[in-house]
Amino acid sequence: MKYQKLENQEAQWKWLYLIKKHRNGEQITRYDEKSLNNQCAENLFSLENNAQAIENWVEKHLSLDLIVKLDQAIRAKRKRFFNAEHVHTRKKSIDLDYAVWRKLADYAQKKNLTLSESLIDLMEKAEGSISLEKQNDL
Repeated sequence: MKYQKLENQEAQWKWLYLIKKHRNGEQITRYDEKSLNNQCAENLFSLENNAQAIENWVEKHLSLDLIVKLDQAIRAKRKRFFNAEHVHTRKKSIDLDYAVWRKLADYAQKKNLTLSESLIDLMEKAEGSISLEKQNDL
């Protein structure tokens, strides 16, 4: 396994994930009865700082539909958490208009590059043309 599991941290992520799902109106328990569902969710609310109790709650009450989704969410969160420790693996984002993204994607596909690699390629070309202009001005 590439990323270390931190039990307390992951239990907190599970708690946050399930609370968010419940607040969005999704069923987080395996029970069809609404009152039992709400009672178990309220029980989960009270377990915020108890990692072992959260894990026990998940094993006992979690909806069968959410088992895989929760595991995927935690795995993604773990990856982002550990990648954020180093500048070179931390994800950065920029907002692009759709037309700009489309042109960049087309350029990247034509050059067989990733979007990041195509941005670097374009910046290097721009820097090269700027240095040529400065040389011509001298």
